[in-house]
Amino acid sequence: MILYPAIDLKDGRCVRLKRGNMSEATVFSHDAAAQARSFEEQGFRWLHVVDLDGAFAGRPVNQKVIESILKTVRIPVQLGGGIRDLAGIETWLADGVARVVLGTVAARNPDLVRRACRLFPGRVAVAIDARSGKVAVEGWAETMELNAVELAQRLGDIGVAAVIFTDIDRDGIFAGINIESTLKIAQAVAAPVIASGGLASLADIARLLKPDCAVLHGAIVGRALYDGRLDARIALKLIAEAA
Repeated sequence: MILYPAIDLKDGRCVRLKRGNMSEATVFSHDAAAQARSFEEQGFRWLHVVDLDGAFAGRPVNQKVIESILKTVRIPVQLGGGIRDLAGIETWLADGVARVVLGTVAARNPDLVRRACRLFPGRVAVAIDARSGKVAVEGWAETMELNAVELAQRLGDIGVAAVIFTDIDRDGIFAGINIESTLKIAQAVAAPVIASGGLASLADIARLLKPDCAVLHGAIVGRALYDGRLDARIALKLIAEAA
């Protein structure tokens, strides 16, 4: 299992939201590149970056900050937020992003995702973000009638590198990973699934390492790292020992 530390960018700063609410953003760092370097030095193998402003605007907003992160770390970076067309995908991949994450466009235009997967094999992931089981788009500001599992089934065989499933209701409030819903997504797709939303403690890490979660590729952690609830060294040691 891969543990992905999250850097969510708002106005160029590292923040964490509660249940995706932009009005409830807590700033944890004013230097995103330094935060990225810290995660790399702690031993993380990947970095998960989200342009929150871009997700709402429908276009990249924090480009300069993201570019500084890419220049600072050597570990691979997956990036989401405001990437809505092939030109944007190609630009970020050319700039050094290892994997782009498509959210809103995956729900609204799966044909574009299919084409992107053909053009850039292994470098396109999709994000399925759900509020009360329904898919949320446009920076989580709009909820569709589409069920998260239904979207997973539509995207499951088009060649994506990974599916990131976030339970928005648990995000940023230390409620624990929604294991049941995440496993349902994993059953619906052939692609590796990454759990997101609510990871709060070493107990959550231990739960993800149980046999029924062996189908999961990894998990994203944010606020618990920033406020010290999760000891990165111990978490990574547990994961390494279970490998």
